[in-house]
Amino acid sequence: MPPETRPIEQACYWLAARPRSESAPLEGRHEAGLVIVGAGFTGLWTALHLKRLDPSADVAIVEQGIAAYGASGRNAGMLAETIDHGHELAVAHFGEEEARRLASLGRDNAAELTGFLESHTIDCDFERTGQLHVALHDRHLEDLRATEECARGLGVTNLRLLSREEVRAEIHCELYQGGLFNPNGGVLDPVKLVDGLRRVALAHGVRVFERSQVKAIANDGAGVVVRTKFGELRAKRAILGTSAYTHHLLPHLRHRFIPFYDYIVVSEPLTPAQKDAIGWKNRAGVADVRTFFKYYRLTKDDRVLWGTSEAKYYAGNGVGPQFDHSEAQYDELRSSFAQHFPALGKVEFPYAWGGPIDATTRFTPFFGSARGGRVIYGLGYTGHGIGTTHLAGKILAHKALDRRSDLFDLQLVKKPPFPYPPEPLRGLAVNLVSKALRRVDAGHKPSLLLRALDALGIGLSS
Repeated sequence: MPPETRPIEQACYWLAARPRSESAPLEGRHEAGLVIVGAGFTGLWTALHLKRLDPSADVAIVEQGIAAYGASGRNAGMLAETIDHGHELAVAHFGEEEARRLASLGRDNAAELTGFLESHTIDCDFERTGQLHVALHDRHLEDLRATEECARGLGVTNLRLLSREEVRAEIHCELYQGGLFNPNGGVLDPVKLVDGLRRVALAHGVRVFERSQVKAIANDGAGVVVRTKFGELRAKRAILGTSAYTHHLLPHLRHRFIPFYDYIVVSEPLTPAQKDAIGWKNRAGVADVRTFFKYYRLTKDDRVLWGTSEAKYYAGNGVGPQFDHSEAQYDELRSSFAQHFPALGKVEFPYAWGGPIDATTRFTPFFGSARGGRVIYGLGYTGHGIGTTHLAGKILAHKALDRRSDLFDLQLVKKPPFPYPPEPLRGLAVNLVSKALRRVDAGHKPSLLLRALDALGIGLSS
């Protein structure tokens, strides 16, 4: 069966390799102190932070599919140390003082996350390879220099600019004109990470119900009741870790984010000759500096994962299995890979899939509550969820237990992102902005539309 027609559990390389059994679905009536909807990174990190803050907390997680079914299991597995989507954007949206704090928080957050992996012996194929951003033309070099200068001004001093010769020595690609290397961060298997977090959560008494799609959340006295097809769970408070699916349960949030589908292909393992031809001995995760950029990495068994940020928006905040594949996107990805590495010859890509990214206008998450505080939520990771969800889980856990945290003082936590317009303007706006951004990637100057969006602080134009 070709990857374009397979269910996500078979088409996604990470999910297809999963060996473990599933938790039972929610059936009948249950009670808990706190119920989390979503067994991905947000839900599991929140559960673990809850048990750290209050070991006696009665926590249950309800998941619509299998753990890591959503973005947590479909991403590239590249761990960054930034909370924001770039230091320049952090300054633009929050000011220099908070941007400096976010840079420090990002470093500490990544260190805490990797420390947790070590202390709990979670084997998720983590490699501390660093991150490499590559320039494809001269304007990109200017962008990288500006990024390094901004980062240095915020106290980030570990970034290193690479010449054309240096970056081509790292990865043998004639398109590269230079690069910017961050030795921190790395690559991992996101599904193995989810499974490791799930194992630790279960060991701490957290109950997990899979294959249990939540149909409704209703008030129940001072608490809530979460209803699935075959069961219900009553709790004092619900925490949503549902990312791009959140508007299915809280429709009023659809104006705060857009679910964009990113698509990824994964190759057969490279042969020794192909590995020699491509270089890449340090195995860094890579992204270019275009607005619609390509991102890529090597898996543990030396497959190439090749993805694109030129995501698709489906009208009405469309999210579901019907959008999990895009043959046009897969063709473009294979063509792009061949242009970057023609020396490899014909390379087969047996895995191909898509997944929804919950994108905000400022490219950072946001937090809030509904139903008189009975329901709290955090979402909007915009592609940086592997690291940011660890911090988000800490914020949500403190909120759920009514514990004070200095993280609440962040504008990122207090201030919601600029809203997107409603349909049909939303779809029209996405198309117009996408067209303008493609022109920028082709070498043209930003249009009046993009400059206006930047002035309003709307990150889509970035």
